[in-house]
Amino acid sequence: MKLCILISILGALTIRSINAQGCTGVTIVSRAGWGARSATSFSTIATPVSKVFIHHTEGGECGTATTCASQLRSIQNYHMNSNGWNDIGYSFLVGGDGQVYEGRGWNRQGAHTRGYNTNAIAISFVGNFMNKAPSQAMISAAQNLITCGISKGMVTSTYTLHGHRDANCTDCPGDNLYNLIKGWSRFQGKTGITFQC
Repeated sequence: MKLCILISILGALTIRSINAQGCTGVTIVSRAGWGARSATSFSTIATPVSKVFIHHTEGGECGTATTCASQLRSIQNYHMNSNGWNDIGYSFLVGGDGQVYEGRGWNRQGAHTRGYNTNAIAISFVGNFMNKAPSQAMISAAQNLITCGISKGMVTSTYTLHGHRDANCTDCPGDNLYNLIKGWSRFQGKTGITFQC
């Protein structure tokens, strides 16, 4: 009997860790769910934010919860150990398995888009999307995440959508992904900050 109760409790904890954000139409894997390290420090940002930036990680892709968790741990290690950041840089990441993985989340300052880390969130697609497009499952997950952010009061309903290249000197989020997001609702392109490459 005690074993059955323990199994039920562990099962409930697993479900809560996978659906930690309670969003409709998207599964968000919590930091604990992918084995994130603790941030060394953090600052909060005011919500709702008015901008959403789309990135890609430029590295390898992942297709299962196990491989995505491993990939995210590698990205976090690189951001913290090599870049000297206090955590993984992005607010959320989208895996090839169609799930969203919590990075810094809705209200912690990121390290993703110079000039906009204090008033925007960043959603990064795991993989390199210069020469190929992400799957429809990945696209839907990102779009549903934005809708979720609006419903939770974390993103304004009048937000503007941008690629990383619209604010900084980079080819991120890759040509194919950038061409896709141009057709998304609320895409604005260049942010107005002048920068030279």
